[in-house]
Amino acid sequence: MTALVVSGLGKAFGGVHAVQDLSFSVQERTVHAVIGPNGAGKTTLVNLISGIYTPDQGTIRLFDQEIAGREPQDLARLGMSRTFQNLQVCMNMSAVNNVMIGAHLSLNSSLFAGVFRLPALRRADVECRRRALELMEFVGVPASENLMASEMSYGALKRLEIARALAAQPRVLLLDEPAAGLNHTETAEIELLIRRVADEGTTVILVEHDMKLIMGVSDHILVLNYGRRLAMGTVDEVRRNPEVIAAYLGAPV
Repeated sequence: MTALVVSGLGKAFGGVHAVQDLSFSVQERTVHAVIGPNGAGKTTLVNLISGIYTPDQGTIRLFDQEIAGREPQDLARLGMSRTFQNLQVCMNMSAVNNVMIGAHLSLNSSLFAGVFRLPALRRADVECRRRALELMEFVGVPASENLMASEMSYGALKRLEIARALAAQPRVLLLDEPAAGLNHTETAEIELLIRRVADEGTTVILVEHDMKLIMGVSDHILVLNYGRRLAMGTVDEVRRNPEVIAAYLGAPV
């Protein structure tokens, strides 16, 4: 099944066309990477898909439902979640509470239920905390209720963000440079985690500069250059594409 279809997408900032007439599709339960030189439009594309930006033209369909221009919270309800290149962690909160934030859309948050602490709300809170601890274990951080985010390493915090995104139970997960700033060991852990997420049934759209990670984990790769689609295919197809080699290495085609 096709999870995401982008058709004729375009976005300009002033006179700069960050994304131009871009079309591609993403199959369900795969890892679909987006790569390209600096300024190729990768982050703009992720921001368009996730509702941060509204496209100037084109369509974006999530499981056959048009989502272009929809608010991020609406997309979360439709099954899309994302992480950001720069850490978005509440450092003054516990790790488990950070993860629980990701599940807020599925909790009963009515004022009446909250004020009177109705049994159903208490049960939902207990279940949410249990699930958050499970996700912490899944991503490879200590499943402790007492662990503060401020006590965690940078690499662990990157995995914690993925746990929080998974708490929303997404069908599609967008990862914006999850290995940025990590050492080789931490990057290898992220690679294994991304593969586990996809194997569990979540479609992953991955923006990343680490080509070793990209080549090791991706099922398909979209290559952007100056906001346009330069190439798309399997790892082997992209690796051998002369236009991709030229864009990255500056070699003549």
